[in-house]
Formats: sequence, C-alpha cells, structure tokens
Amino acid sequence: MKKVFITALAMLFMHPVLWAHEGMWLPSLIKKLNEQDMKESGFKLTAEDIYSVNKSSMKDAVVLFGRGCTGEIVSDQGLILTNHHCGYGQIQAHSTVENDYLTDGFVAKEMGDELPNPNLEVSFIVRIEDVSAKVLAGVTDEMSEEQREGMIKSNSDAVAASATQGTHYDAIIKPFFYGNEYYMFVMETFKDVRLVFAPPSSIGKFGGDTDNWVWPRHTGDFSVFRVYAGKDNKPAAYSPDNVPFKPRHHFPISLNGVQAEDFTMVYGFPGSTQQYIPSYGVEYVTEVSNPVKIGMRDKSLGIIKDAMESDDAVRIKYSAKQARIANAWKKWIGESKGLDRLQAVEVKQNQEEAFKNKAQGTEYAGLLDEFKEDYNAVSQYHLARDLFVEYFYYGPEILRFADRFDKLPTLADSEDINAIVKEVEGLSGVSKGYFKDYDTETDRKIFEALSAMYADAIDEAFLPESLKAAKASGNFAKLTETMYSKSVFATQEKVNGLLLKALDAAEKVKANPEDEKAQQSLRKAVAAVGKKVKSDPAFKLSKEITATYNDKIRSEYGELSAKIDKNMRKYVKGLQTFFPNKKYWSDANLTLRVTYGKVEGSEPQDGIEYLPYTTLKGVIEKRRTDVPKTHEFYVPEKLVKLYETKDYGIYGQGDELVVCFTGSNHTTGGNSGSPVINAEGQLIGINFDRTWESTMSDIMFDPEKCRNIVVDVRYVLFVIDKFGGAKRLVDEMTLVKAEEPVEVE
Repeated sequence: MKKVFITALAMLFMHPVLWAHEGMWLPSLIKKLNEQDMKESGFKLTAEDIYSVNKSSMKDAVVLFGRGCTGEIVSDQGLILTNHHCGYGQIQAHSTVENDYLTDGFVAKEMGDELPNPNLEVSFIVRIEDVSAKVLAGVTDEMSEEQREGMIKSNSDAVAASATQGTHYDAIIKPFFYGNEYYMFVMETFKDVRLVFAPPSSIGKFGGDTDNWVWPRHTGDFSVFRVYAGKDNKPAAYSPDNVPFKPRHHFPISLNGVQAEDFTMVYGFPGSTQQYIPSYGVEYVTEVSNPVKIGMRDKSLGIIKDAMESDDAVRIKYSAKQARIANAWKKWIGESKGLDRLQAVEVKQNQEEAFKNKAQGTEYAGLLDEFKEDYNAVSQYHLARDLFVEYFYYGPEILRFADRFDKLPTLADSEDINAIVKEVEGLSGVSKGYFKDYDTETDRKIFEALSAMYADAIDEAFLPESLKAAKASGNFAKLTETMYSKSVFATQEKVNGLLLKALDAAEKVKANPEDEKAQQSLRKAVAAVGKKVKSDPAFKLSKEITATYNDKIRSEYGELSAKIDKNMRKYVKGLQTFFPNKKYWSDANLTLRVTYGKVEGSEPQDGIEYLPYTTLKGVIEKRRTDVPKTHEFYVPEKLVKLYETKDYGIYGQGDELVVCFTGSNHTTGGNSGSPVINAEGQLIGINFDRTWESTMSDIMFDPEKCRNIVVDVRYVLFVIDKFGGAKRLVDEMTLVKAEEPVEVE
C-alpha cells in the first residue's frame, strides 16, 4: 500500500492540475494561467480586477509591510490592516512599564494621536513586467556562473534604472524558476507610517506560543496603521504636516461572513518556499538542520520564558525577541512531522525516477546524480552555516552588539573627520536602543547554554579557538564569567564610559570643524577606545566566530550552493520540458502573489475533524481566571462582558461572533497580514498563520491537510469598535451588506 501511495503521488507530479489549491501565482499572469480556474472555483470578477496597470485594481490596496509582512488598505485615508505580530516591534518600541501598549493595547483617539514609526515602510506595486529577455541578453551556456551573474546584474541595473528614470519609484528585479525567468517590480514606497490601533496582547496574541501554528485558534491577530504622504500625495519623510495618503483602491469590507466551501483568495507577499528541491535537500532539512536548530532555540526560549515571567521590565524587553525566536522554532517542529507523515523523501525519489526516465539520452541525463554528489559535499558547510546563524544571530546578543563596534579599532586613522564623528555618535545611539531591550543576566544564561551546544554540534574544524578551549575543558561557565565580568559590552554603564571621552571630543569638532587641535583630540580619544575594544573578550570572540565563518565556511558553502542552484535551474527547466501539461508556479521570493482556495475545515489526524471556524465562545472556554493579564490565556473583563451580553453590534452572526476561520489557500511566511478576499473582491479576513500540519507546505503541499488561518474581519471590527471604542476608524471604511453588492473600483 505504501508503494502504491507514493507512486500515486508521483503521478500527480505529472498531472496537468497538480492540486486544486496549490500555488502562489504572479497577479500579472492570472489572466493567462488561472482566470478560468478561479471562475470555476466561484470567483465573480476578472483578472483585471485583481491586477491592472491601466486602472485601479486590488493590487493598489496591497502593501509590503515592513521587511516581511503584508498589509491592506481599507479606507480612502490610507488606513492599513495587518497582523498584530507584524506590528509587534512597533508596538513594543512605543511601550514602557508605565505605558504598556503590548499588554493594554493602544488607541489613537484622533489622527493627531497616531504614533510615528522610524524605519517602518510600506510599498505598493505599481507594475510587474517580464524582463527575462532583457536581463538574459548576452548570457550564454558557456559562461561561468560568476560571468553569468555579472552579466545579469549589469543588465538588471540598466533595466531598473531605465524603468524608474524621472520618477520617485524604485524597481527590483528578481529571478524566477531559479533564474530561467526574471520579473521587474516597480514600487512606490512610503516612509511615514503611523500606529493607529493595537488590541491588547490578550486579544492580539491570545493563546501565545501554546496556540501558535495550532487550530482551533481564537487570536485577534491584527493591528492598524496609517500611511501618510506629502500634500502632493507622494511619499515624504515623516513630518507633522503630512496628510493621510489617498490610495487608488481600498478594499470594501464584507459583513456577510463566510460559509464552508466559499471561494477565498489571499493576496500578499509570501517569503520563501522550496517546492522543487530534490530528495537530498528534504533529507537534510528533516534529519539534520531542523533537529539542531530546534534544540538550540528550545534552550534559549526556556531561559527567556523564565526571565519574562519573573520581571515585567524583562517581559517588555524580550517580548518581540521571544516571538521572533519561537515562531520558526515551532514551525520547524511541525514541518518535520508533516514531511515525515507525507513520506516526502520517498515521494521526491519517485518524482526523480520519473524525471530520470524522461531524461535518458538528453542533456539532463545524470543531473540527479550530480545533485547527490553536491548535497553530500555541501552538507558539512551547510550545517556549519546553520549553526553560525542560530548562534550568532539568534543566540547571545553580546556578540552581535560587540560586532557593531568593528570599525573602532581602525577608525582613528580615517582621513574623513566627519565620518569619525558620525560613527561615534551613531554607536552611542545604537547603544541606547540596544540596552533599552537588553537584560545582562538573561543574555549571560543564553551565552553559556548555547555556546556549549554550538561547540558540541559543529565540526571541530569550524570551531573558534576560544570555544574549542572551553569544550576541551568542559567549562563553559568559566568562559561565561570572563565574558560578562570583563566585557564593556555587558552593561550600558560600561559602554557609556567607553564612549564618553570620544563623544565629548566629537562635540567639540562639531562646534568648530576647522579646529585641528579638536580633531587631534578626537582621533586620540577614538584610538584609545579602539584599543579597549580590540582587547575586549566579547569583541574578540565575535571576531573569531565571524572570521572562522568567513574564512572556512562562507566561500565553500557559496561555491557548492551556486553549483546546486545552477543544476536547479536546469532541473526546473527539464521538468517544464518533460511535463508540459502542468501549470508551474515559481517558488515564493517576497514578491506579490495570489493564491486561492475555499473556506474549508480539516481532518488533521485519525478521528479528528475540525470545523472551519471558531467563535468568541471558544475564547471564553480557553480563558484562565487565575493568571495575570500578561498570561497567554488571560481574557479582559470587558471582552467577557461583551460576550455575556452578546453585545456584538452589526458584527455578530446570530448569537455568535466568529473569531477565526480556515481556508485551503497555499500560504507561507510573508503572507502574514495578507488580505483574504471573497468572490466579490471584498475583505473577509486577515491571514495570520497556518495549522501545524500545514507547515511542511513550503516544501510539499498536501490539499487534505494544509490550511491557512484567518482572523475574521468582523471580529477585527468588533474589537476596534465595541471593545476599543474606536468607531471613528470603522466609520472610515466601506462596509458591505448582502443587499449592497460592491464592484471593484
């Protein structure tokens, strides 16, 4: 039976329609590839309503939010809905123990109260263009990969420059199908984005880590921002004089709710998938990479959890960090389980066998044997890289912070005195922000635990001398004591003392830029600081780790990965050649995509059948009354009263209030905050997660198990209006009832 099952899945690989709801499609190609199928699935509009260059369309209401989320415009005054976890960093940045917006939520009573967020940007897609011919002009098979990439970069730069010349737009060009095709995305980016509304974490993060990636879900995962522009409606740096942005399109919001089998579409910026990787890649993920990364994050999360529970100040400092670490940790656990359940390695092997049979006597013969050799060769470097990333970028912060001072040991020699002033002042500013969200004792415990794990897991040839010595002695406690007692980077007081004289000297140079004596004093002060930094134990270990990675890992990993990528380009082209009846979609790469499916429950395990929706009743059933309001299952008393009186306003459905629902849409990271749209082009919810059984969909999609999780837009409006008292925001929006059909503008 197992063999029959695997063979059947392999046959699906060759079928014209692989799975009904699989795929993340470029909106500019919907008319060509998907419009008919979408209409047959219930969609009532046209491909041009989804994407158009010549008139307003849905694409004009979808934004890339920050560095890796999606948001949607829901009013003609630039109001944005996205996820609570997408806005979490901004909410946390505005929070203090006295004004704890994370715990208590935030409501801007009027526009003047909306909070600016330095460094937060949102980008609209102006147009998408296939530029494959222009980018690949002059590229030949005889070129080395380095020559090929050089030619492609040169061509891409020229194409992007030409597309944006004389405009305020930006353009990025990204490879599709591993470089067989290239598309240009012309974007308009706004840099004045303000926080408008955030529910308390007891709503926006209800269920916490326990419910993360889990269904049934009862999380009101949303936050509200607003885009501001100059008076000409174009992007402008933050200014009190800026005005709300007037969008080309905003989503009307349906109050009609959803039913099982209803058409749904998710429009957003999915981050990354690996659907085409061969069986050797899947084996590495499930048997090597995920177990190691899960173990390291499990250890650090335990330390952070204990620290957050013991101190409110630490809780606020580490809330965003904890969420960032925990999200991927739990995802990897589910991904490994799902790939194992799907027998993904065997399925891939059967697909590869079908490819081999077709490839005999062609240029593709032997390609999969090359993959095997390449993956065997890269494995030790791949693991070393994964460990480096986990330890250096997600482990003890003292090493990353020390690395920020990398220029100081040689800074005094710079001929540009203004650059010296700028660097010293910049480091002072970085330090203030860093220590606002840092706790020395928590970081100390993480350092000791993860240093031992890192040293144990990595090949000794890639282990820095300091960690090698600690491993040999078995005494990581001694290394930790030395690090945190002697390093200036362990406390804000020590860093302030380190920079004090240099900052004073920099101020004198700024006051009198031509004063050579002041310049000499600054150089002398900076040289003294640089000398201390160079001998600092945290800085030294940071340099050891990064130098070891750069000298022994990066190059080899890069060369072998480039070879794999080259063969992947050939492999995907071969698939399209040998199995031409299948509709192919390119792996996600944080570009605008459409995925569609339907409202649908699931049967994740034998004997378990899930409904496709949850209600406020479930929130109350999960409620804990014996916990503080920072607990993941605390429910605010006001929400309890609204439930008990069934005071749902226009947002209820009879005597129920739907909180979340699931759909069979193919989503991934980056789709967080994406609009979920019904057949009429109206907003019905905000995508925020997948079920735990779905997390393997980045590599292999299972239509029977994969479900995306959506917060119902009616619950969002209920929380804004009835709970939060911000009806002014709802009044901005276009609400649609059954008797008021709305066409796309």
